[in-house]
Amino acid sequence: MFVDQTKIEVQAGKGGDGMVSFRHEKYVPLGGPSGGDGGRGGSIIFVADTGLRTLMDFRFRRKFKGENGENGRIKAQYGKAAKDLRLKVPVGTIVYDDQTGQELGDLVKAGQELVVARGGRGGRGNIHFATSTNTAPEIAENGEPGEDRVLRLELKVLADAGLVGFPSVGKSTLLSVVTKAKPKIGAYAFTTLTPNLGMVILPDGRDFSMADLPGLIEGASQGVGLGIEFLRHVERTKVILHLVSMDPNNGREAIDDYHIIRHELANYQTDLTKKREIIVASQMDIPGADEKLADFKAALGTGHTIYPISSVTHQGVQTLLQATAQAIDEVEAEQPAVKPVQAEKTYVFKQPENDLRVEKLEDHVFEVHGQKVERLVQMTNLDHQDGVMRLARQLKNLGVDEALRQQGAVDGDDVYIGDFSFEFIQ
Repeated sequence: MFVDQTKIEVQAGKGGDGMVSFRHEKYVPLGGPSGGDGGRGGSIIFVADTGLRTLMDFRFRRKFKGENGENGRIKAQYGKAAKDLRLKVPVGTIVYDDQTGQELGDLVKAGQELVVARGGRGGRGNIHFATSTNTAPEIAENGEPGEDRVLRLELKVLADAGLVGFPSVGKSTLLSVVTKAKPKIGAYAFTTLTPNLGMVILPDGRDFSMADLPGLIEGASQGVGLGIEFLRHVERTKVILHLVSMDPNNGREAIDDYHIIRHELANYQTDLTKKREIIVASQMDIPGADEKLADFKAALGTGHTIYPISSVTHQGVQTLLQATAQAIDEVEAEQPAVKPVQAEKTYVFKQPENDLRVEKLEDHVFEVHGQKVERLVQMTNLDHQDGVMRLARQLKNLGVDEALRQQGAVDGDDVYIGDFSFEFIQ
């Protein structure tokens, strides 16, 4: 089954917790804190792989979770960082944040990597919190939670040349003749339900990729038939091979077919008529095709080069392939020079904002919201009194106390921050 759009959830690993411990060696005077830091949580990374042609691997498994980092240890030993989780995706996959719609990355080169969920950093052990006034701190941080997000994956086939046209005009047959691809071929509409990709190798050593895209019909750009599902694949082709059937018995006018497809390409969200087009008169082996071709040329007018072919007899196929290769070379030469694609692209995650907000749930009960304050509570080790006191100071510095007073909080009121609760005291 071909899958070119899907949604998944990715959750990177949590960082390991920092350790609270003290040295007790016999010959070490005064001892001191010796709690090590936690290890980094595992990130989730997409890797573009040429061996994949579909997003099928993400159809039945929709959630991926990274490993947590190891907790810190005694004697200032750091916890081990977790291994990153690398997920293979087809070349041509675009990754979006489903909540914001932001494009996180476009994997267009084999081996290219994209970090889509960053693992949390490890919490600091108590060796980092010793001061001249507190030489034995019972303070350590919990590991930072890993990024958790819902992603929308969209696959656009990467091909140098794309075959477009009405259903049953010979696109799949042509692809099977000029490449080793083996698409399904049948004498009925919508035989092809998924894009097929093959590689064309010419006698002069040139080569290019060719995609057979499902047949378009009138209204495809507005969602009629199957066309809109695959018009996006045309976006990435350098040259469009527009096949028009010359079968005199199909009951359609060739010039009407041509203009209908051009109209659908123009009405897509990206005007696809701006791409280089090669007009191909297909099925020329059928009796009466020459007469229909003559009428088509007359209706189309001057200024257009038409390549008549028969995929059955191979008439005109090599001439078409040579012209296609030449057109691809010209398009590539016209494109502005681009910077080399980086082997790895890392999405720059935004740091938590101090979007502090206090909500009064009922009399004498308040709840505090905000990315920064919630993250602070999550990373505080509340098992030790020193850690609790440090959290109280940090909450005051972030303006939590003042915000609670403005909402009418008084001594003894209950305050919730996530799963943490405490009694408000002025």
